[in-house]
Amino acid sequence: MMARLPNGIEKSAVPNLGAVPRSPMQPPYLANPPAVVPIDTGRQLFVDDFLIERSSLTRVFHRPAPHPRNPLLQPQTAWEKGEVPFAMPFSDGVWFDPADQMFKMWYATNEMWSTALAVSTDGLNWERPTLDVVHGTNIVLDLPRDSSAVWLDHDAAPAQRYKMMQTLKQRLSMVVPLKGAATDDVTFTSSYFTSPDGVHWQRQAESPPDQPIGDRSTFWRDPFRQSWVYSLRDAGWQRQAPGDQFYRVRNFFEHADPAAGLDEIGSAVPWVGADDLDPPNPAYPDQPPQLYTLDATPYESLMVGLFSIHQGPENEVCAAESRHKRNQIMLGYSRDGFHWDRPDRRPFIRARETDGAWDWSNIQSVGGGFCVVGDELWIYYSGRWRWDGFWDGCGMAGLATLRRDGFASLEADRDGGVLLTRPVRFSGGHCFVNLRAPRGRLRVAVLDADGTPIPGFDLADCLPVSCDGTKLGVTWPGDLASLRDRPVRFRFELFDGALFAFWVSAHPTGESGGYIAAGGPGFSGDRDIAGTSTG
Repeated sequence: MMARLPNGIEKSAVPNLGAVPRSPMQPPYLANPPAVVPIDTGRQLFVDDFLIERSSLTRVFHRPAPHPRNPLLQPQTAWEKGEVPFAMPFSDGVWFDPADQMFKMWYATNEMWSTALAVSTDGLNWERPTLDVVHGTNIVLDLPRDSSAVWLDHDAAPAQRYKMMQTLKQRLSMVVPLKGAATDDVTFTSSYFTSPDGVHWQRQAESPPDQPIGDRSTFWRDPFRQSWVYSLRDAGWQRQAPGDQFYRVRNFFEHADPAAGLDEIGSAVPWVGADDLDPPNPAYPDQPPQLYTLDATPYESLMVGLFSIHQGPENEVCAAESRHKRNQIMLGYSRDGFHWDRPDRRPFIRARETDGAWDWSNIQSVGGGFCVVGDELWIYYSGRWRWDGFWDGCGMAGLATLRRDGFASLEADRDGGVLLTRPVRFSGGHCFVNLRAPRGRLRVAVLDADGTPIPGFDLADCLPVSCDGTKLGVTWPGDLASLRDRPVRFRFELFDGALFAFWVSAHPTGESGGYIAAGGPGFSGDRDIAGTSTG
């Protein structure tokens, strides 16, 4: 029998596309969803039509608001300033650690010659602790690096609780470390480290010397596929046909063991890049958009991908014009861990390109994706100030906030609209919604799989919900638990409001059982489970 993911999608073998196409991905699970969709894992978001049979509601995609205190971190110390200032996550990671109730940010320092750690009790005010790795500094790894990705593994043994993959500008086995400006013949390889505290790191594995890694490579944990995914920049890039311009794309590899996987990354397959729907930079219309990097994180019932789309110009033009390359963060969603649906091609977090802006250009995502803080998602990112020094320097870190589950909503005006789901199955007994309808109304019915109303669960039986909240209960006279493990459909009737998500919880307090990206205050691990949730 074919293994299935928690949402009922078959966990099929990863396809070898041969090359990354310029045409948009078409996720097979949207064309052929499971006959019955299990919804026990996480809040069910409306970013696509996976759960929808038909709807007269309007889908609206939302973007986060930059925090007014940005930038939250900028180069200040001698080891951050140097010749090419950086205090900037280059993926790296921002996580909430429930062990000591601290937000933690790993980031690149001057010219990316080391990795440092900042900590915060509130996610806004960041401090540089004095550590013992490099005396008198907050440096935790004194190695010249490019991209880096940190993951907090709540299920690991204490000594390996933190995991890091770094793309290094040298091999760790070199006798003389590489210092100073990188030369044209520098190759990149990846090393895997573990740490009990995020401060003291031990190398566990290194990629083979005959398998070069593209510089902006990262990794993450996909709990749905139960694997570690390596998001690898193609070391040779790619082009459509002889004579075409090379462009940046990603290769895919997964493994159950993040250390052992490094030995086998030569088996990575072509995966994803920018495509024909990605808009170019109007100032450089002949520059095809490219996928600079891809970070991803498990959130509730799916994977959220943060696509840093490169819109030019190339490095030599940047150097000649003394400007940054433009990267902007756009979003994608995956329900099988390989195929991405990218329905909204507007920048999710954009480069401002205005004089004096800290995020003038080159916007990059962070490892872990975002934190769940009360009713909001806190999305950390890096940007670069336009600087008179080296064109690619002066990186800083900031924050943007979004409503929890707030990537997309299904909305109705005062005339109202309805949504009917595909057949679903659940084992809980308490229905919840994320709804904004302070002047409107939502009612929900539960139907048999064939669409027949179930007594006690019709629209007329539902207590209307007129409120604005990220976790609102929906009730009927009947006991929803009586419908456990039975294929049913939900029918939503909405007037003057926006519906962001729904779910059926095993608990009257509404914990979803879903994943919470990089964590947040009130959670003890990587999932929203009883006794640990907020909101």
